[in-house]
Amino acid sequence: MGLDEQIQQTTDVLELRNLVARLAQLADSGELDDYIQLFTEDASWESTTHGTRRGHADILQGARERRADGVSGPGAHTLHVITTTSIQLAGDTATGQSYFLFYVNADKTPELSIMGVYNDTYQRTPQGWKLARRVISSA
Repeated sequence: MGLDEQIQQTTDVLELRNLVARLAQLADSGELDDYIQLFTEDASWESTTHGTRRGHADILQGARERRADGVSGPGAHTLHVITTTSIQLAGDTATGQSYFLFYVNADKTPELSIMGVYNDTYQRTPQGWKLARRVISSA
């Protein structure tokens, strides 16, 4: 592997790690318009507790419902903590796995609510790397 290829690979991995972090931050306290832009148009978001969502409109609706229910979002005092992320590159696609911790009552004495795993598929787009599929499972 040449130096240019190593630099591109390192850049891609850093961008993907930032994508995972940004998704968590926006889910906790960001604007949903910014959050949804991190997904491909045909993305799927699959959770054992919150069901399956497909495409921007459906994923956005799910995020709005979780906020309306006080599950996450501004004022919910929750935090997604992402750890132990691995990324495997394959050209313009990649896969990754991250462990997550989901805390509630973050404004007082934080309590660990859920531990789990994100199994992600990413797609390089003209706008940069985006999440194409996320499968969420409890640990």
